[in-house]
Amino acid sequence: MAVAWVNGRSRGLPAGFEATRCALVSATVNGAAIPDVGLGCVNMSDRSDAERSAAGSGLRADAERNRERVLSAAREVFAEQGLDASTNEIARRAGVGVATLFRRFPTRDDLVGAVFADKMGAYAAAIDDALADSDPWHGFCGFIERVCRMQADDRGFADVLTMTFPTAKALEEERDRTALALAELLDRAKAIGRLREDFAHQDVPLILMANAGVVTATRDAAPEAWRRLVGYLLQSFAADTAQPLPEPPTTTQMYRALMRLSRPPR
Repeated sequence: MAVAWVNGRSRGLPAGFEATRCALVSATVNGAAIPDVGLGCVNMSDRSDAERSAAGSGLRADAERNRERVLSAAREVFAEQGLDASTNEIARRAGVGVATLFRRFPTRDDLVGAVFADKMGAYAAAIDDALADSDPWHGFCGFIERVCRMQADDRGFADVLTMTFPTAKALEEERDRTALALAELLDRAKAIGRLREDFAHQDVPLILMANAGVVTATRDAAPEAWRRLVGYLLQSFAADTAQPLPEPPTTTQMYRALMRLSRPPR
C-alpha cells in the first residue's frame, strides 16, 4: 500500500496508488493557512531520477542522524548509570521515540556493541601496548592499571568488561583477540619470574569485577579509591611475595558468571 502524508501523519492509500505521492494542498485566507482543503496527487513516475534519489537520500540522512543521536545519548547515559540504564531515558535524551531506538538497535547487544566499539578498540590497544613493552611485568601492571582506569572513567564500560554479549559479534571478536594476546603477556611475565606462576587467565575478569564494584560504590564519595585496590592486587601478583591460593574458577564457570551478570534491556 502506498502512503500519503496528511498534516504530518502517514495515511494508507488504496491499491493502485503505489506510484503516486499525495501532497496536502492548503489554501490561505488573509494570509492564514487553511489545512486539509484538498489532496493533490503527483505521479512518482513523472519525477526525475534525481528528485527520487534526493528524497531517498533525505530519508537515509534523517535515519543516520537519529542513529547518531541515540548513540550519543546512550554513551552519556551508560557512562553515568551503567548498563542497567533505561532505554526510555536514552530515547528521551536523544530526542527520539523508543520505537525509533529499537528500529535502529533491535536488541541491547546491538546497542552495546555500537556504543562501546571505540572503547573495546582502546581495550585491545592497551594489551597491544603491554606486549610491546620490553619488560613483560611492567607491561602487565600497566595493562591492569589502564583498564581499571577505563572502568573508573565510564560506568557502562565497567559493566561491559564484566559481562558477555553473544550477539554483539564485533565486540566479542575484539574481546577474544584481546584474550589471546593477554595469555601471551601472562606467559612472558611468568617466564622472567615476575608474575606468580599460579596466576590464571580467569583472574583478570575477577579483578575487573572487583574493581567495577569499588568504582560503583565509591564513585561520588571517593572516586580515586579504585587505585588503592589495584595497588594492593598488583603487589599480591608478584612472584616474590606469592603464597598458596585456592584454585581459580574454571573458564566455564567464569563464562557462566559473565552471562549471569547480563540482564535484558528495559
